Amino acid sequence: MKIHFYIRFHTRFGQQLAVTGNAEALGNDTIAQAFRLEYLNEEFWHGSIELPIQKNGSLHYKYVLLNDDGHHVMEWGEDRLLEAGSHPPQEVQLIDTWNHAGEFENAFYTAPFQDVLLAGNKSKKKAKWPKHFTHVLKVKAPLLKKNEVICVTGSSISTREWDTTSPLLLSPDKGWWTIKLEITKDEFPLHYKYGVYNTKEESLVQLETGENRSLFGDAHEYQLTQVHDGFVHLPNNSWKGAGVSVPVFSLRSKNSFGTGEFTDLKLLADWASKTGLRLIQILPVNDTIATHTWIDTYPYAAISAFALHPLYLNLSVVAGKKYADVIKPLKKKQQELNALPDLSYEEVMKFKLGAIRELFALQKEEFLKDENYQQFFKDNEHWLVPYAAFSYLRDKNRTVDFNQWKTYSTYDKAAITKLVAPSARHFNQVAIHYFTQYHLHLQLKDAAEYAHKQGVILKGDIPIGVYRYGCDAWTEPELYHMEQQAGAPPDDFAVKGQNWGFPTYNWERMAEDGFEWWHRRFVQMGNYFDAFRIDHILGFFRIWSIPLHAVEGIMGTFSPALPVMVDELHGRHISYDHNRYCTPYINDAVLWEMFGPNHEKLRPFLQPTGNGHYALLPEYATQQQVQQYFSKLEASEDNLHIKQGLYDLISNVIFFEQPGSNQQGLHFRIAMDQTSSFRHLDDYTRGQLQALYWDYFYHRQDNTWMDEAMKKLPALKRSTNMLICGEDLGMVPHCVPDAMKQLGILSLEIQRMPKEAAQEFLRLPAVPYLSVVTPSTHDMSTIRGWWEEDRESTQHFFQKELEQWGEAPYFCEPWINKAIVMQHLHAPAMWAIFQLQDLLGMDETLRRERPEEERINIPAITGHYWKYRMHFTLEQLIREQTFNEALEQAVKASGRA
Repeated sequence: MKIHFYIRFHTRFGQQLAVTGNAEALGNDTIAQAFRLEYLNEEFWHGSIELPIQKNGSLHYKYVLLNDDGHHVMEWGEDRLLEAGSHPPQEVQLIDTWNHAGEFENAFYTAPFQDVLLAGNKSKKKAKWPKHFTHVLKVKAPLLKKNEVICVTGSSISTREWDTTSPLLLSPDKGWWTIKLEITKDEFPLHYKYGVYNTKEESLVQLETGENRSLFGDAHEYQLTQVHDGFVHLPNNSWKGAGVSVPVFSLRSKNSFGTGEFTDLKLLADWASKTGLRLIQILPVNDTIATHTWIDTYPYAAISAFALHPLYLNLSVVAGKKYADVIKPLKKKQQELNALPDLSYEEVMKFKLGAIRELFALQKEEFLKDENYQQFFKDNEHWLVPYAAFSYLRDKNRTVDFNQWKTYSTYDKAAITKLVAPSARHFNQVAIHYFTQYHLHLQLKDAAEYAHKQGVILKGDIPIGVYRYGCDAWTEPELYHMEQQAGAPPDDFAVKGQNWGFPTYNWERMAEDGFEWWHRRFVQMGNYFDAFRIDHILGFFRIWSIPLHAVEGIMGTFSPALPVMVDELHGRHISYDHNRYCTPYINDAVLWEMFGPNHEKLRPFLQPTGNGHYALLPEYATQQQVQQYFSKLEASEDNLHIKQGLYDLISNVIFFEQPGSNQQGLHFRIAMDQTSSFRHLDDYTRGQLQALYWDYFYHRQDNTWMDEAMKKLPALKRSTNMLICGEDLGMVPHCVPDAMKQLGILSLEIQRMPKEAAQEFLRLPAVPYLSVVTPSTHDMSTIRGWWEEDRESTQHFFQKELEQWGEAPYFCEPWINKAIVMQHLHAPAMWAIFQLQDLLGMDETLRRERPEEERINIPAITGHYWKYRMHFTLEQLIREQTFNEALEQAVKASGRA
């Protein structure tokens, strides 16, 4: 079959189009061997090739944009299809429209929309194709309502001569609205439009906007012409939804065991459906058991990126009727834990793990023979076996730090296979983790399917990092830079920055197998979730990397980053001295300035270097050394102040040296202008450094960071059909919004955290459609808590955003809370998602008395206890008819689905 490819695309100099597909001559779906097209005119690129397509065979293909810088862009979608049929034509013309990943409509072809949110609108119209046809027209239209189909009318007899009373109706076929026509030679050039037709009312709803579509005279020369016309030209930002955000551990029901459980998501879905909410967003639910203490409540430090946390297992469901007697003795303890205002993690885990051991002992024989379990084991063996072995070895060695294990400290697949063999004496201690994970899988899967039946989707959360002493780092340490720590630079919420402790990713190594680890991770998420939030998506552009010898995030630098070279300093006539700029600047004036009369308490840690200057003693030269020293002392207020003072001295530098640069490459310490080291420089030097600093952080890195993101994110996005949302908060490079827009990744927009420095508050009416708006996140105070934090800011908000006169109320009264929620509901964003606490804040009788008790996390506090729980049960919430009806009306009034 001879095929003539035509693709509509406007290129710039140095770009070329290619096509790849499931044929050897097209490169077998590889970019490197793709068939190159030639420039035809301003509108089309073209290429002709002969392909061996058999009777009833098919060709799947897609186009690739080849850039002269080596970075290539593949169009979005996997649905370009040419079917040969029983009598394949000898010559075919394919006229296609490039599918840009950032087109709004592509979002509606992701799993949550196709499987749940728009599933009820799908047409049941069956295709009836004519035996003889010369042309196939295909177009996409995801936002049709019930009883609506796509129609076409045009300038020729075969397209009904612009008759809008009885236009030709298309039929749904493999994701496209399709029609097959026999068009004669004298009907060209053909001009046409698609439209929407209501089959129940038998009337045209509307024709698409814009110029007519056209097929010209040469289109009749081939036996078959197939046209992929892209998307119908209709409003594509009319669908909007609302959702609720709450950690699973924060849920409370009559049947939960001191914590929210996966089974509680069903009750939450019932409530969401009742109030018009279409999405439930939760925090990560992976296993974080590292210390068997409350420290493990931090949900972003999972010991496995694949395993689920036993905290969320409902024991009664595992027991069933057959083993219900095992659970009965725990009823009193369950009631006690459920009555507590917050999560008592250690108590809950002690009783849950004990009950799981009992249930496993009773069910072990039948469980291991269960065919469904065996299939689960086969599908998940790649992570399940290492995880179970890791968990067994963690408990046996009484530490999660595998470096301290006497045996198996280095992962060896053959040795682990032998370790977990069913014949091993300790097999039960390994297999109990198979048992637990299988039941967690069943319960979360069941909750997701139940939510779908209520018209509600689940949105998960993918942490940016992996735990340093977790199973992933143990099994595949080559995927990580274990000598570095990931974190975040300082912001209003954490003035010293954040040090998450995770190793940073070795992206070069991950790219070698096409990011297979990420692909496996997304597949696992896709078992349960319809959408997900990429925690700290900025990390895919650059990560805040902190050396192991540091404690505070302020000691980090962005990686990758182009350094400032010493020659640049000389070019600006800066007298550069390595010790002055790259080591802590300490003299008597600095000590007095930073610590006042308490400076004498720090002198035992210093040594004089002459001329009234000092250096830290070698044993206290790093923050890690200081931390280790003070960990052995009493945690008195005085000791804490001295420790923090030493941290501040260590970070009192202008630059960090680029490793391996022989002192020639430098990276600015973030917020260097706030250091006393900077303030003690002369005016000229400070001015030159400020200019360089601004260039370094806000201009110099943009192309590098854009390139980094585009090496990773397109491939990762292709590995899943979930809806992807990015958490793009913090110090956002200029390239980030553009990259997310190109890829169709939803941004996160927060009213009190505008991304424009000149704005005090984000203008909600101006947010992009492909975004999520929310008044608060788990890392922030709720609406009510924020209202009381800063009176000046609150007053400005009261007058400017709420357009109210006079003095703002001291407390966030319900009408204020509701006004803020309504502002978000009426924003143009695709999704408006609210913490459950912010929704309850609209009702005087339902919200908590003290707003500070509603907060989930405080990022500035390392080792924060994540223990918030809603203060009444989901069953009670479902019965709150007045509140629920008011919320439903508010959601509907905003035009959200």
